[in-house]
Amino acid sequence: MKATKLLIGASVLAIGSLALSACSGTSDSSSDGKVSMTLWQNSTTGPGQQYWKDAIAAFEKENPKVTIKMQSIQNEDLDGKLQTALNSGDAPDIFLQRGGGKMAAMVQAGQLMDLTDKVSSDTKKVISEGSFKAETYQDKVWAMPLAVLPGGLFYSKDLFAKAGITGAPATIDDLSADVKKLKATGVAPIALGAKDAWPAAHWFYWFALRECSGATMEKTADSKSFSDPCWTKAAQDLEDFAAQKPFNDGFLTTSAQQGAGSSAGLVANHKAAMELMGAWDPGVIASLTPDQKPLPDLGFYPFPELSSAGKGEPGSIMGGVDGYSCSAKAPKECADFLNFIASTPQQTAYYKAFNSPPVNTDAQKQVTEPYLKDVLAAYNKAPFVSQWLDTVLGQNIGNALNVAVVDMLAGKTDAKGMIQAANDAAKKG
Repeated sequence: MKATKLLIGASVLAIGSLALSACSGTSDSSSDGKVSMTLWQNSTTGPGQQYWKDAIAAFEKENPKVTIKMQSIQNEDLDGKLQTALNSGDAPDIFLQRGGGKMAAMVQAGQLMDLTDKVSSDTKKVISEGSFKAETYQDKVWAMPLAVLPGGLFYSKDLFAKAGITGAPATIDDLSADVKKLKATGVAPIALGAKDAWPAAHWFYWFALRECSGATMEKTADSKSFSDPCWTKAAQDLEDFAAQKPFNDGFLTTSAQQGAGSSAGLVANHKAAMELMGAWDPGVIASLTPDQKPLPDLGFYPFPELSSAGKGEPGSIMGGVDGYSCSAKAPKECADFLNFIASTPQQTAYYKAFNSPPVNTDAQKQVTEPYLKDVLAAYNKAPFVSQWLDTVLGQNIGNALNVAVVDMLAGKTDAKGMIQAANDAAKKG
């Protein structure tokens, strides 16, 4: 990977739409050597959920004294439930790790197992050092990386062609021109699920990546201060872009990934032409098409560059590596399970289930979809890679930033007010 630095963490991953309740879990080891563990993941329906069922069954077959109980939790509910379980001392043994400031807080609270010396030599052969850096804090590894999940725009090639668009937009001005062409065909140019806040905030994140230098992005990750003028400029960029009304009607009350009426569902059913999202999106879209199969005309392009260059290095990308952690109280078999799901056969199955790029370099050779190849190409040549800002900043500040972006898009505040709200949240910690 050519990026100068990858900010630690893991992006959001979500497949399916049914929210299930979940109970906290504890590991149990008996005197006869039998071990019981709990796993929390956020694939609630379809191939993603089936992947975890199959992986658990395969691991239990190889390890007959181990039993793993899985809980499927709707993505938007996971962080809150997990934090409550961690704070109560009754956390699941294995769980999705967002990374960034969220992971750092867990480490500081003594809630995670140190995996540094538990990553097997076989795993290290097929997962790059750069991917492990995404799960590293204070020079120790706290999660097993599983998927490469950078962001960009996923779009319908058929709807683009119908609107007379012959190539992906290279600049924001190009994108604005395409929005006008798509509106003329009667479809929503861009699907946005602002009800969940973070999808709307992604637009601000990307404008910030174009306006702010890598050094400023890293400095803000540490200081939590949005004092550099580039942040306000990015907010203004988004405010100006949103004034064109490029998003679907009712975007403020549209969810991101739950059902045919979600933003991903609008793309899946050709009601909208594109969506800005992470590389988990193809799998979500596939689960919401009429036949629950990958969208045949799906394409991908990186977030366009500014028409008048900002301080961000061209080609910089946002996203990261999705991972899974073990709780501090988990048995040693937890690390064995993480090495198991990092193996080439399991990573190949993971890629096929989630329709997103695996982190295992051997499994990456199995990727055939052009849009996923384009995702990997953009990621591998990026001069700078940043994690999602809400992940980097931690749950409290990140959530406040996301809400502030939605407030701006709803007309409740302006660009300056949005940045002020982010700074106010940072002062509270």
